[in-house]
Amino acid sequence: MKKIEQKDLFELKNVAQPVVAGGDIFFTETKMNEKKNTYETAIYKYTNEGKVPYGDDGTVNSSLQVSPDGKWISFVSNEGEDKTPQLKIQAVTGGKAIALTQEKKGVSVYVWGKDSQSIYYQTTKADEEEKKEEFPQPIIVEKTTYRFDGGSFLPNKETTQIKQVEVATKEVKTLFETEDSILFRDVLHDGGSLVVDRDLSNIRWTLDSAEACYVDVATGDIHPILEAGTDESYRYMLDSKEGVILAYNSGEHGFVTQVDIVFNKEGQPGSEGSILNLTSGLDVEWGDWLVADFQQSVTGVEPQWMDEESFLVSASVEGKIVLYRLFLDGRNEVLFDKEVHITGAKIISEKELVITYSTTTLPSALAKLDLTTGEITNLYNPNEAYLAEHIVTTPERFTYKGYDNWDIHGWYMPPVEKKDKHAAILYVHGGPQVAYGESFFHEMQALAAKGYGVIMINPRGSNTYGQNFVKSILGDYGNHDFDDLMMGVDYILETHPEVDADQLYVAGGSYGGFMTNWIVTHTDRFRAAVTQRSISNWISFYGTSDIGPFFVEKQLLDDIHNPKRLWEMSPVAHAKNAKTPLLVLHGQSDLRCPQEQGEQMYMAMRKNNVPTKMILFPQSSHGLSRQGLPNLRQERLKAITDWFEEYSK
Repeated sequence: MKKIEQKDLFELKNVAQPVVAGGDIFFTETKMNEKKNTYETAIYKYTNEGKVPYGDDGTVNSSLQVSPDGKWISFVSNEGEDKTPQLKIQAVTGGKAIALTQEKKGVSVYVWGKDSQSIYYQTTKADEEEKKEEFPQPIIVEKTTYRFDGGSFLPNKETTQIKQVEVATKEVKTLFETEDSILFRDVLHDGGSLVVDRDLSNIRWTLDSAEACYVDVATGDIHPILEAGTDESYRYMLDSKEGVILAYNSGEHGFVTQVDIVFNKEGQPGSEGSILNLTSGLDVEWGDWLVADFQQSVTGVEPQWMDEESFLVSASVEGKIVLYRLFLDGRNEVLFDKEVHITGAKIISEKELVITYSTTTLPSALAKLDLTTGEITNLYNPNEAYLAEHIVTTPERFTYKGYDNWDIHGWYMPPVEKKDKHAAILYVHGGPQVAYGESFFHEMQALAAKGYGVIMINPRGSNTYGQNFVKSILGDYGNHDFDDLMMGVDYILETHPEVDADQLYVAGGSYGGFMTNWIVTHTDRFRAAVTQRSISNWISFYGTSDIGPFFVEKQLLDDIHNPKRLWEMSPVAHAKNAKTPLLVLHGQSDLRCPQEQGEQMYMAMRKNNVPTKMILFPQSSHGLSRQGLPNLRQERLKAITDWFEEYSK
């Protein structure tokens, strides 16, 4: 049996976006193309004899849907020369894919009309004559949110359009356009009303505020389904015969506030109905908050009706995905609760789903889920041959007492080759409002194959453990979260005497990078450290990150008017205490935790004569470790293990 290696990412594939058309199941499969240094996503139909290719010759076929009458699959493809995503359809029975759009700015999201005769989609209005200036021009900024991670400056004014295209004739007409930032969600009343989520970030001093709105196609009038208060958000989920289902966020704890799912009964365009909170008694985070590095093009479990009175939703609970059935009368039922990461699902019947999923030892698979028995039956495993030849380490799930006697969960991945006194890495996740969980993590498997034990912990501030747990870190970064992590390392040393306390390492990215910086400036128990896409100085982060002002104010509960406190919470303020050799990794297109954050930590280490090195990755955003260029993901993994080996015994 072979060990998992860094380069094995090129051999592994993941499946996602399952849909059902009659008796047929379609899905997407993503792989890396080593020669072209890209990701490629293709559409297939599952059969008992194997997978059958669908879609077109584009390198990315995604956003897979089925028409309401079950006759067509639809998807967005980048097949054209300019690689602009365009909307296409293909008969379920096969045949050539048909292009429906030719938008200069491409298609972002789309919704089928209920009669299957047309599709409604969102695009950006193209300039009639795009000017190509001979010389560089100044960039004028007038928005609060004026750039976004991985991209460039956002235009001050941009017109978003919602259009309708007829399937039979390809005739296109514009239904609505606005300079507001919106996300198209649904079409109602035979096309008479559209539903959009209108972003309020540039209207209010906030990061994550929106309100679901109806748009009257005839008049162009737009008005909220429910008026969002100063810190509130309402986002659209589903339409029903009696009203609308919305995701409501009170904003009480900033953007770590748990969402409630509410039913606006008998609410119609122009009139508010009675509001029933369907999840008031459930202390869970709705949606998928699990963090790993392998899954690509996943949608998660999208809300969908099981019958006229109930619908399917997913929640992240203690590091796994749990399926719920919510009833319009306020009842709820747990449909599935096992240690897996469900990455996509579609209803086949009231008792059966088709899903894509992962576990800590299974990268990805297409399967059927029996909701009566909880049994998962695999239909297609794209990595079956690979897994038959490679050793996959099974992590140990553990619970220990953290600071103030709180229960803290984690996973310990032992090295492939068991030996006494082996090295171990504390690997801190980002967020912090995400969570490690029951999902395949290639990087951790590769580290275990190199001989390291890997310690993965969800300290306070992580998602999936309830509102009090996730909000406990607010205004308290680097305090009891640090205690939880150090006590977790102590627990592993106590329960795994084969781990050498003199061969401990630490690494992390984003919040995990902040915490790595904080750890090396507050303890010297680790032999070496790797900080990635990190935060080192909250004062400069406030003004340079694409989410800086909102993140600092909502997470640290302070702002730029109190620089003394922000400085005290900044790792560079404590750099004089550092002794641990530190490798700094940063993407040059990272606007979430800008490059200057890594540069400051690097220079602080140099100033204090701490062994350090910085590696910058071009064309790399904050998501380098998950969606970065394949060759640079390989270089990043190699840099980490090389650094630890340099400072090993």
